[in-house]
Amino acid sequence: MTEWSADELQALLGPDRVHRFLYTDRDIYELELDRIFGRAWLYAAHESAIKAPGDFVRTKLGRWDAIVVRDDGGAIHVLHNRCAHRGARFCTAPGGNARFFTCPYHGWSYRRDGWLEGVPHRRSYPDNFSLDDPAHHLAKAAEVESYRGFVFTKLAPSALSLRQHLGAMTDAIDNLVDRAPDGEIEICDTPLSVEYRANWKMHHENASDVFHPSFVHASSVVAAEQAPPAGSPLDRGQTREQLLGNAYTRREWESIELVGLPGGHSYMGGFYRGGLLSPNVTGDPIRERYRDALVARHGTDKAAQILGVDRFNNLVFPNVTLNAQYHQLRVVHPIAVDRTVVTAYCFRLKGAPEEIYRRAVRYLTNLSSPASMISSDDFEVFERCQAGLTEAGAQWIDLARGYGKDRAIAGGGTAGEASELPIRAQFTAWLDYMTAGT
Repeated sequence: MTEWSADELQALLGPDRVHRFLYTDRDIYELELDRIFGRAWLYAAHESAIKAPGDFVRTKLGRWDAIVVRDDGGAIHVLHNRCAHRGARFCTAPGGNARFFTCPYHGWSYRRDGWLEGVPHRRSYPDNFSLDDPAHHLAKAAEVESYRGFVFTKLAPSALSLRQHLGAMTDAIDNLVDRAPDGEIEICDTPLSVEYRANWKMHHENASDVFHPSFVHASSVVAAEQAPPAGSPLDRGQTREQLLGNAYTRREWESIELVGLPGGHSYMGGFYRGGLLSPNVTGDPIRERYRDALVARHGTDKAAQILGVDRFNNLVFPNVTLNAQYHQLRVVHPIAVDRTVVTAYCFRLKGAPEEIYRRAVRYLTNLSSPASMISSDDFEVFERCQAGLTEAGAQWIDLARGYGKDRAIAGGGTAGEASELPIRAQFTAWLDYMTAGT
């Protein structure tokens, strides 16, 4: 394994370009698992999926196959899904409720907090064998914190608190939760997962790239344009509008604000201007009922403020993206230097009409299912990029669009239009993580 020094890693980034090794080098990828996914705050689960003692969900956190579980006292733990005896993965279920976790290999049994509860044939172990020995407990993440129901974890300790990590991105989480008339959201229990064969960073870069839709999604735009304007009675034209959202002209795409923030976080302005997906939709009885419920909770002015937030693809670096106004969440799981799994969820807004949840499910399937005409286009391009970068040729990738033209904003971030500034912000954070402490 190549030992990359801090200076060597720094040399792979310029102010407006990055080296292809950041996508193709397996040793750099291994360092990313250790220094980014092993140190950063990672989104792990939503509390609505683990309400009762023993409720758990299984997820991927860097190198860890992990279990997020609530114990008898209500505390949340993130456990390594790896038996302390012989290393077997003891849980294969995506979620459920467990009184104990028992390894299928030799029957070691663990409590919900990861402590060893018992072993079969105890007398056959040495006299000094103790159930209380930490070496016999499940490994646990160093820290677990929640922000408004969103559970984040760090596998290794550091001085950075969750609130410090989130920074201004608390606004995106706040807006999603505040959209629920009863003040509570509930995550769906049937997420969609899709694998693409390219580097994990490509998903984040693409999420705030306003120039690719006109080219990458041209075929789905044509299909939507040929569909009847009234749309399907199943979704009142929502699918058609979602596909047509990529039909902006170059001038329109260039007018959308892009924001890059400290820590690698970023977002872009919304771009749906008509129909059910517009933040200012009128004449829709379902939205009117929903708006009335929100006004009853917050008042007219606050409800208008909540519904008026129009931001798209709020990236909380390094592993989760939120779309508050469409009640969506996507989690990126690196599997290999050239393999990535994206798992997508949607939320039910408590107190909102059931039809609002159905529209969130429709948005989820349109954008994130294996049959999506949108994400399948993106993944195809990611894989073409990965194939090209793996081959010998030019060593550097250009990220110069907007460089030197972006403007500083409060909190240390930058904003601009027609820029690749979100990607540059991501790589600034990437370098900070990769060289910290070296």
